[in-house]
Amino acid sequence: MSRPLLTGFLIFPGFPMACLTSMIEPMRAANEISGTSAFGWQLVSVTPSKVQSSALIDFEPAQTLATVKDLDLLVVLSSPTARFVRTGDAARLRELQRHGTVIGAVSGGVFPMVQAGIGVEKPLAVHWCYKAAFEAEFPKHDSSDRVIELAGDTITAAGAAAAFDLSLHLIEQRLGPAIATEVACWFQHPVMRREGVGQAVPALSANVAGEQLPPLVSRAAAIFSQHIEEPIALSEVAAALGISTRHLERSFKRATGANPTQFYRKMRMEAARQMVLYTNDRLSDIGAAVGYASFQTFKNHYEKTFDVAPNEDRDRINLFRVKGNLPLPSV
Repeated sequence: MSRPLLTGFLIFPGFPMACLTSMIEPMRAANEISGTSAFGWQLVSVTPSKVQSSALIDFEPAQTLATVKDLDLLVVLSSPTARFVRTGDAARLRELQRHGTVIGAVSGGVFPMVQAGIGVEKPLAVHWCYKAAFEAEFPKHDSSDRVIELAGDTITAAGAAAAFDLSLHLIEQRLGPAIATEVACWFQHPVMRREGVGQAVPALSANVAGEQLPPLVSRAAAIFSQHIEEPIALSEVAAALGISTRHLERSFKRATGANPTQFYRKMRMEAARQMVLYTNDRLSDIGAAVGYASFQTFKNHYEKTFDVAPNEDRDRINLFRVKGNLPLPSV
C-alpha cells in the first residue's frame, strides 16, 4: 500500500474531545483490522502550547499550523466561538488547500474554517444547535441540515457521531466497504450515514426527535422553521397543509404535548439563544431576527423559556469563557 492517508487535527482551546476521538478511533481500528498502516494522524495547533479540550484534558500538538506539511486532510476542531487571531494563520489554511490538502471541519470548527475563507459556495454541514448563529454571522454561506457534506476539497460533519460517519466514509474509500462495516461493528455503531442523511433535531417534547414526529406535524414544523424572522399565522400554516387550524392544534398536542403556538415560539427562542450565546449581535437585533418588533416582548418570552434574561445569559457564558475558556455547549 502507498503511504498512509495523513490527517491533521487543528485543535483550538475548548474543542470537543468527542469529535477528535470519534475520528481517530475508527482509523486506528481500520489499521488493526486490515493489518496495514492505511491511516496516520497528528495534532496541529496555531501555537506549540498545550491545548485544553472541552473536557478539561490537555493535548500537546505535534506540529504548528505554520510548519505542518504533507497532510492529505486537515480537520478543524473547535467551539463555535473560536476564531483565528492572526490573519497569517487563516491564510495558511487557504494555502494548504491550494496545494492539495482537503480542509474539513467538525461541529463548531466550521466557524473558524469559514472565517478563514474556506467553503465559499459549498454546502457545509452545520450542527443544528449552531445553525442560527452560523447563518447570522455568515449569511452568504450555504448551511446544510445534513449529517455530513463532502464537497470536493472541503468536507464537514455536524457533531461527534457525524465525525465517526466521516471516518467510516474515508475508510470505505481507502480500504473498501467490508473493512468499513467491520469497523462500525467493532464500535456497535449503527449503519453508516452517508451524504443526504438529515440531522436528528429535538422537538419540543424532550422524548421526541423532530424526525420522529408524525408527517403532518413534521411538515408544519418545517414551515415554521422557514418563517423565523417573519412569523406566519397558524391559519396560513393550516391552509398550506389543507387542514383546519383546530386539526393542526390537535395534531401538535397529541404529538408533542404542546400547542403549535408554544412549539413555534420555542423554535424561535432556540434560534435566538444561539445568536445570544455565539454572536456579538445586539440583543434588540436578535429579537428582530426572530420576529419580535418589541424588545420587551422578546425579553419576556426569552426569560419565560430559559428562566434567564438574554443579557444575563450572554453575561453568564462570557464569564465562563473569561475564567475557564469553557464554551457551552460543545458537541
